Amino acid sequence: MAKINVLSVEGLTKRYGEKLLFEGLTFGLSAGQRVAIVAKNGSGKTTLMNAICGIEPSEAGKIVFSSNVRWSYLKQEAELDAESTLLDSLYIGDSPAIVALKNYERVISESLEGDHLQKATDEMDRCNAWNYEARAKEILGKLNLHDLNRTIKTLSGGEKRRAALAQVLLEDPELLFLDEPTNHLDLEMIAWLEKKLASSNKTLLMITHDRYFLENVCSDIFELDDQSLFHYKGNFSYYLDKRDERRENALAVRDRARQGFKRELAWMRSTPSARTGKSKSRINRFYDIKKEAKKRLEEDPMHISVIPQRLGGKIVELHNISKKYNERTLFKGLTHHFKQGERLGIVGNNGSGKTSLLKLITGEENTDSGKVVIGDTVVFGHYHQQGGVFSEEWKVIDAVREIADFIPLKGGAKLTASQLLERFMFPRSIHHKYIKVLSGGERKRLNLLRILIANPNFLILDEPTNDLDIFTLTVLEEFLMDFQGCIIVVSHDRYFMDKIVEHIWVLGEYEGVTDYPGNFTQYRLASEEKLKKVVSSPKPQIQNPEVKGDYTTRLSYKEKFEFEKLGPKIEELENKRDELSKRLESNPPHDEFITIGEELGKVAEEIEKAEMRWLELVERAE
Repeated sequence: MAKINVLSVEGLTKRYGEKLLFEGLTFGLSAGQRVAIVAKNGSGKTTLMNAICGIEPSEAGKIVFSSNVRWSYLKQEAELDAESTLLDSLYIGDSPAIVALKNYERVISESLEGDHLQKATDEMDRCNAWNYEARAKEILGKLNLHDLNRTIKTLSGGEKRRAALAQVLLEDPELLFLDEPTNHLDLEMIAWLEKKLASSNKTLLMITHDRYFLENVCSDIFELDDQSLFHYKGNFSYYLDKRDERRENALAVRDRARQGFKRELAWMRSTPSARTGKSKSRINRFYDIKKEAKKRLEEDPMHISVIPQRLGGKIVELHNISKKYNERTLFKGLTHHFKQGERLGIVGNNGSGKTSLLKLITGEENTDSGKVVIGDTVVFGHYHQQGGVFSEEWKVIDAVREIADFIPLKGGAKLTASQLLERFMFPRSIHHKYIKVLSGGERKRLNLLRILIANPNFLILDEPTNDLDIFTLTVLEEFLMDFQGCIIVVSHDRYFMDKIVEHIWVLGEYEGVTDYPGNFTQYRLASEEKLKKVVSSPKPQIQNPEVKGDYTTRLSYKEKFEFEKLGPKIEELENKRDELSKRLESNPPHDEFITIGEELGKVAEEIEKAEMRWLELVERAE
């Protein structure tokens, strides 16, 4: 059975100034297909998405949505009414559920009855609109947005972004466009969103740098390269394999073109009289061969063996440090001495204190108790989420050279500012452009380079992967893998954490910091295994809380009443424990697994207390 196309794009062409972003793109999306667009920054990924959605006009091409298909677009910059509340922002739109709700409220407010009320009620049933608010609260809760009466203008940038994500998810369209959906989500939120999208039957077209997200959600990859679109029918791993094959084939074609180019160039350089009677098609072919022969396909080697400044025996020492935010304790009693070459990842829900901990380590904030001791030889390189501050009138190369002209490499070599820019996807054509023409993502990448060229020996990276494309991420990962100093990383990019860090600090658990050896995946497996042991451990033999004979005559009236209630209470708690155990055995997503495990622990404690109290009353009655 042929799949139904929900979107068809034919001959789409777009320029940005004098630069051709893409030309003649033709593709279709079928129902249920989950597609990601991958490309280097500046290749036009977001522009392509905007053109499809009618936000930016294209020079040529045709875009056709199938009839009656409903679609929503999550843009990188949230567009919400600043004066509306968080909950009200979810009641804006024209989805069937919202239309049915508004019509039902109108019928009720106007006291209409008969056919009007029956039709409104039937439409509410058909659209499953009765539980719309409950679904809205559920999605907002998953995204850690709990105060529904807050106005949009009081939200942080990350909270606005999550509110916009909640809005498009609640609209429940058949076709969903997502531009970096995992930005500003913590690891548990990403796991929840990943499972939600992977198990849905929606058609997706997305842009994301989260490689595990690409691996687990996508059915197809579109690579936008050299103004063309290449289609790979598979997830991210399949794309990587096939992309290498395509590049090898392209190299072979390019090499053949270069061999032919020499012959054709000699012919073109011959005297005009020698070409007079020759074919015009051969002249055209020469220019085609020249274009193919001039292609630059090889990628620079990734490894950069930097020599960081020497670290002494004392690096950074945390002595029993604690920190509160308002009345909430973020962490307390944290003690740790960093060692040479240590690579630490920090994870925790939004608001758990990750950024605060980084600022304590660098001395940007003071501890509430305890002290931080920094060694004399430590040179911090601290990449902040907000990025750097640049003069708009600086040129790109000057922003890097202002810090240093080069980084020393092993063997006496040097990596110049210009070479570093090229390795991090700033081509030479951009080096002398003004910073004011750079995008937000390019500015963040430039700020990262300013930090790296300072040649620190202790790197602190707070969400360094935001706004970086997959290819730049690969370069950064290779740089950090060769880096010989200490590294602390806060990141929601699980793939990045798996490659870089050697142990994990988890914030937000019992006002402390839990240390897990290994990378993020090993931490997640260890925490899930820990909960599974709780579930699979032998259940205690529980005596039937039924007492034969009238032992209660020796108990007070209050104790008799308590005794009579304990039997049903213990039975109810046992049933709840069994239900939670079954839910854990069904292998739910990580965040749900953690929540159920915590609830199971509380129920087990309640059962133990109830049983002990029951035995105490039985003994007293006897």
